Amino acid sequence: MDKTALRARIREKKRALTEAQITYASERLAQALFDHPMYRRATALYAYLSYNQEVRTAPILRRALQDGKRVAVPKVFGDEMRFLRFDGTTPVALGYKGIPEPLSGEIADDRDALVLMPGLAFDPQGHRMGYGGGFYDRFLAREPHPTIALCYDFQLLPDLPVQAHDIPVDAVLSAPISEGAI
Repeated sequence: MDKTALRARIREKKRALTEAQITYASERLAQALFDHPMYRRATALYAYLSYNQEVRTAPILRRALQDGKRVAVPKVFGDEMRFLRFDGTTPVALGYKGIPEPLSGEIADDRDALVLMPGLAFDPQGHRMGYGGGFYDRFLAREPHPTIALCYDFQLLPDLPVQAHDIPVDAVLSAPISEGAI
């Protein structure tokens, strides 16, 4: 299956999720992240602000701040993405393609930050299919960081088509969307 068809299939499955399913999986994924050695070692977390049916990151951001980690979230400037400091009260508005972004803030420069990666699909080897903008691949090519992805179980596929510019994630955590799926 080509990337366009695969993206459409995953988007359709995500649109079918209920808020209860998203919450169930998001809580399990947050706990798996907090228990993960990469999170425990990190002094900073760069995490996306979730939208639509993505794994909910607001509780993760709150916990990272409580854990004393420096937190930053992405903002798109033209064809470049930068991470801006986020303290939980930072004003946010819809930005690039309707994705929540901080209105302003200091550009973060934490060379050891753990980057929480969004995406439509992943495989066990860490390959990632994003939304098609290439922002994370360009960011990581410019500023390498440890990376981890959180996804629903149907987003974890046996293998994905890969291109030379695709940068794999270091770890992928997945969870079922409901208790009945366990």
